[in-house]
Amino acid sequence: MAEVIVLGIDPGTRCTGYGVVREVSGQAVLVAAGAIRPPAKATMAKRLGEIYKGIAKVIEQYGPHEVAMEEVFTYKNVTSALKLGQARGAAMAACAVHGLEVRGYNPMAVKKSIVGTGRADKNQVAYMVAQVLGTKARQECESWPADVTDALAMAVCHLNSRRLARLTEAAGGMR
Repeated sequence: MAEVIVLGIDPGTRCTGYGVVREVSGQAVLVAAGAIRPPAKATMAKRLGEIYKGIAKVIEQYGPHEVAMEEVFTYKNVTSALKLGQARGAAMAACAVHGLEVRGYNPMAVKKSIVGTGRADKNQVAYMVAQVLGTKARQECESWPADVTDALAMAVCHLNSRRLARLTEAAGGMR
């Protein structure tokens, strides 16, 4: 089985988390993780530009093959949903310019894939991501902001989804 590198993105106008995970022969390994933090007092246009440039830099540095990003979900506050959609659009544009398709995942589906329940809290998600990614991740996990562990969870969820799709295809071919 060939190596695949997945970029997970948790978009936000204040903090966009990213995580790069490599899978070889079914083993997920942490490559990089971090956050893009536009200046707090910057205009929305400046923030979106920073998100675009930051994601483009991550893509250029790590060369992911696939991208997983949080889908916009229902917010009680319409303004928050619009801002998240704009941040997501800036990140998607950076991916598109680099020829990468983006696969969206619902936050509850990610939690279910990682922890086993769609109602898991951020600490449970961070703990399980660290377990999946191994020793280095466990040591660093406590210092990561939630946006970073959420981005890594997106990448791990995507790898789980790919694996399930391959198994389903293989089982269909055996009938």
